[in-house]
Amino acid sequence: MKFKSIALLALITVFYTSCKKDLGNYVYSPPSEPVVTGINNATFAALLGDTLTINPKVTLAGADPLKDLDFEWHITVQEELRDAVFKGYPLKMVYNLGPGDRACKLTITDKRNGLFYTFPFKIAGTTQFSAGILVLSNDNGVTKLSFVKPDKTVLGDIYKSLNKGDLPINPVQLYYSKPLPYQPNTKEEYWVLSNDPNKSGVVLDASTLLKRTDFAAQFFSPPAVINTGYLEPFLGPVQMGTVPTGVINGKLYVGVSSTAPFADDYGKFANEQGGDYTMSKYFTHGSSFFIGYNLKGKAFITFGADGTYSGTNYQIDTASTGFDPKNVGYDNLLFMKPTEGGPSYAFFKTATGTITELSFSYPMGDDRTFKGLGKRTFKGSALIDDNTKWVVNSLNVFYFSSKGKIYRYNPINEDIRQLDADFGGKKVSMMKISLDDNTLTVGADGAVYTLDVSVSKTGNITKTITGIPGEPVDIVSR
Repeated sequence: MKFKSIALLALITVFYTSCKKDLGNYVYSPPSEPVVTGINNATFAALLGDTLTINPKVTLAGADPLKDLDFEWHITVQEELRDAVFKGYPLKMVYNLGPGDRACKLTITDKRNGLFYTFPFKIAGTTQFSAGILVLSNDNGVTKLSFVKPDKTVLGDIYKSLNKGDLPINPVQLYYSKPLPYQPNTKEEYWVLSNDPNKSGVVLDASTLLKRTDFAAQFFSPPAVINTGYLEPFLGPVQMGTVPTGVINGKLYVGVSSTAPFADDYGKFANEQGGDYTMSKYFTHGSSFFIGYNLKGKAFITFGADGTYSGTNYQIDTASTGFDPKNVGYDNLLFMKPTEGGPSYAFFKTATGTITELSFSYPMGDDRTFKGLGKRTFKGSALIDDNTKWVVNSLNVFYFSSKGKIYRYNPINEDIRQLDADFGGKKVSMMKISLDDNTLTVGADGAVYTLDVSVSKTGNITKTITGIPGEPVDIVSR
């Protein structure tokens, strides 16, 4: 027994001395680790619609970081409960993930040994769309949306860059749904309206130009086909905020205003304003009535303050001259924008091709009496063609285009004068008048022009924006 204990002790001593002698007799070479600078816990500013590039400095001793490392970038999109994932180095993308801070991480995997390393960082999304001009255009049948910065930089076809898709064809209007009076974060939307049989339009976030939904979602029960004539904001009878109002599928639609302005249903379209009529897109609304023109019945029609159809249920002033408003006889209304309290004008193309000008008045209030003021052949009939655009200012001075030129028409003395602006022979595709009547915004292929039409001015061009893809259809300034 004593011999066994001595042998065991000797064996332990041998092992101990062997291990002790082995210390320092081998060299351990751990794999090099990637060294990343300029990203860990950093915050990067990203401008909506611009290219975001993040390229931290990466070194890898004894190896090539671009060959021996994999890069995977994760950007958390919390409102959609997902991560946007990108691979490769550097991170380069057109930033389209909306404003606000985004939690992110870069995961680097060493392909030599499978080890991975994580570096957290943030992206602060900002928007460049709070000030500038949005232009809707038709580029050889393709709808384009462009944004013009205050420095005149044009971000052409910005919708496709941000949303990775095309807009519906046949664009007709760019409608800006402004914020409600005491709900500054609601209804900040652009509606791109089109007469596309497959999709009538899209709704965009005004601060990001990212798509929120399709225009069909504006209806409680959307029609099978939505053909938009024209929409404009209307201060409803409840007086709590503006709601969209206009002509769709030849009928008057008034947005719901009976709910709280911050409710999801506020401003949505319920049913059309019923009646036997097909309404032109040219109409006017006041605090106590709507007035439009029935292409089917060839007559002026009216609606109540809430949009209730009244048709031709109005009185005709005994002093009316020139025409019967309940039996006008024309079904091709070229332009009309009735004014409240003063003379109004409507221009019709007759079967013979001439242009007839009707003048009339329709008083406000309970005195629902229509008065015809006159009927005559429009002095500028020879200038009007199928491409003519019209606008009218608050003083009933009209502007119309003809073969690349713009003319001013004063119906009081029938004076027609050509403006000075020269668009190089290009067809005028859009005209809009400013609220103060001093400037005329004109679109022609590839460009938007600003004309001075203030008192004593003759329409000289004061500003030109080039680089617009195609022919401008509508424009909104913020």
